[in-house]
Amino acid sequence: MKKNKTYFNWSSGKDSALALYHLLKDEHFSVDELITTVNSHYNRVSMHGLRKELLLAQTNAIDIPASLIELPEMPSMEVYEQKMNETVSRLKNDGFTHSAFGDIFLEDLRDYRDKQLAEVNVTSVYPLWKRNTKELLNEFLDLGFKTIIVCANSKYFNDHFVGTIIDKDFINNLPKNVDPCGEHGEFHTFCFDGPIFKNPIDFTIGEKVYREYDTPKTDDSVCAPDRYGVWYCDLLPK
Repeated sequence: MKKNKTYFNWSSGKDSALALYHLLKDEHFSVDELITTVNSHYNRVSMHGLRKELLLAQTNAIDIPASLIELPEMPSMEVYEQKMNETVSRLKNDGFTHSAFGDIFLEDLRDYRDKQLAEVNVTSVYPLWKRNTKELLNEFLDLGFKTIIVCANSKYFNDHFVGTIIDKDFINNLPKNVDPCGEHGEFHTFCFDGPIFKNPIDFTIGEKVYREYDTPKTDDSVCAPDRYGVWYCDLLPK
């Protein structure tokens, strides 16, 4: 059976790791490249704030070719879509037919991605779609994956939360209004060990930093605060 040549949109976090784990076991797909967006100003993974050196150590340990999409610090939608279109065009020319994501239940985001990819005849794949997030996180831990929280929305958490390694107690102690997988952007993680890795990624915990950002303006954010805060925990390669 011919496998679908697939690239995976790799975030460096736990959901990506679990989704990739399942995709690698699926005989219908061949995952031949990992794609990650990087803030070119800081040389860090977009959203997560993870150093590029640790991202590259991670993808080397997974042993799948990886490519970076370098974006400016605060890219406009036009710039973002231009960069993505350039990358997808290159992948299409290389024979890729499918694009995989670790999303779980963000309908609007999926609709946007599906629409953009359908225009260039690329099929999107979501290995974790609509699964219970508490069950997913338990499965992630039971499989032997390890992950640490690298950033968190200050609406829900303080600086003590970032730099925490997730375990079963973590799941039970989360606030009731926070998704166990942080699927609404409550927190992001760096996965540093597990069954898809040849070796664990060594790092030490650096400083914790607080930053504020302008809230993106959308139809449903009219009543949202003008700015929101994020706590970051810097991880240093060993």
